[in-house]
Amino acid sequence: MKYYWGRRQFLKTVGLGAASLVASRFAFAQQHPGQSRNVLLYVVDDHGTDDAGCYGNPVIKTPGLDALARKGTRFTHAFCTTASCSASRSVILTGLHNHATGQYGHQHGYNHFVSFPHIKSLPVLLAGAGYRTASAGKYHVAPEEVYRFQQYIKANGRSPAQLADDCKQFIAAQDDSPFFLYFCTTEPHRPFRREGSDTFDPKDVIAPRYLPDTPACREELAKYYGSVQRADKGLLRLIEILKQTGRWNDTLILYISDNGIAFPGAKTTLYDPGMRLPCVVRNPYASKKGIVTDAMITWADVTPTILDFAGALPDKPEFHGRSFLPVLEQQHPQGWDEIYASHTFHEITMYYPMRVVRTRRHKLIWNIAHKLDCPFASDLYASATWQDILKRGETVYGKRTVDAYIHRPKFELYDLQNDPHEINNLADDPDYIETLEKLKRKLARFQERTKDPWVLKWKYE
Repeated sequence: MKYYWGRRQFLKTVGLGAASLVASRFAFAQQHPGQSRNVLLYVVDDHGTDDAGCYGNPVIKTPGLDALARKGTRFTHAFCTTASCSASRSVILTGLHNHATGQYGHQHGYNHFVSFPHIKSLPVLLAGAGYRTASAGKYHVAPEEVYRFQQYIKANGRSPAQLADDCKQFIAAQDDSPFFLYFCTTEPHRPFRREGSDTFDPKDVIAPRYLPDTPACREELAKYYGSVQRADKGLLRLIEILKQTGRWNDTLILYISDNGIAFPGAKTTLYDPGMRLPCVVRNPYASKKGIVTDAMITWADVTPTILDFAGALPDKPEFHGRSFLPVLEQQHPQGWDEIYASHTFHEITMYYPMRVVRTRRHKLIWNIAHKLDCPFASDLYASATWQDILKRGETVYGKRTVDAYIHRPKFELYDLQNDPHEINNLADDPDYIETLEKLKRKLARFQERTKDPWVLKWKYE
């Protein structure tokens, strides 16, 4: 069986969307012959959707991302497919769900998850198409022979702005080959810290409704806000460098986060705070700017999109995602109304496979190991926010009970229109039997198409 987005299945599944992709590739190549097509993929660590100026937060200052949104396209429905660092990055760099890459969880230390040796990654494919490739900052995937870059630019501490300066020579190199720069900040990952002017009074932060509005949580959010601003300074500096070096007018820029904010209830979960993320894309050759689109995309779409822009999309692509380049100038494109997610591990001690199908209206979460307590990432468990809840013996965390957070049913079905915070599980509601069964069938077909080993669990155990 070919991967889901093999050409035949691609055309069959998305119809007009696929036709528009072919037309877009032809039009792009015709309209911009000989144009250099540089790519900057800017990936931050644990940045939530609502935590930027262009996404409606009036407190955090993100001039870099806001400027990018004015010149490009801001997505309102962009999702990671697994809310864990290494696993998510494997999806970003391959266009395949992590159950197909083998990068089921963390790469570093004793976790030791690695991708299969046969996987063809984005930097390898671009290098084969004549690109200069460099990885700057956080890497966090393995093995290197699968995710090989021609150059590695190491982070200088936790300063994204300094790391951007360290990339200037690579960007400005007098070389006829286009470049691909994979720029990854450590910010705003824990441990949060106060630094310089990027400090906030806890009373000024906006506590999301899925988090407890407590002094401990506000104190951590205040530090997190500062980390977000430092991450943005790296983007702002790179924009300046691109303009100084004459690369601004031919560089595709994508800004995404690997997963949601590092608080219980977001990161490592497939509730929307864990997987619905910021995504701003600026195509230098787009005729429309400042677009806000509701196209539902995932990080499995990133690699096909970049290869499409580069003119290097294989004739028979076997990605799980598809290029969203054709819809960057469309507010409400057809055929972009459904996404899937696949999470298995975070740390090696955190086995908790979940599979998700999400439409505009509904989300179904299948907790495959539902008989186990939902495990905590070590840093989230140790967070002042969670420890404060335990110390005070609270039974409610944000809008969800502590027990509901730890003990989850086999299926969770939510009506996102009436219940955007995913609190009222409708899986056992007789009025939703038809919806539940329909989404279960969709999920099983997705697993079959993407060769998910956990598809056996529908019949086994």
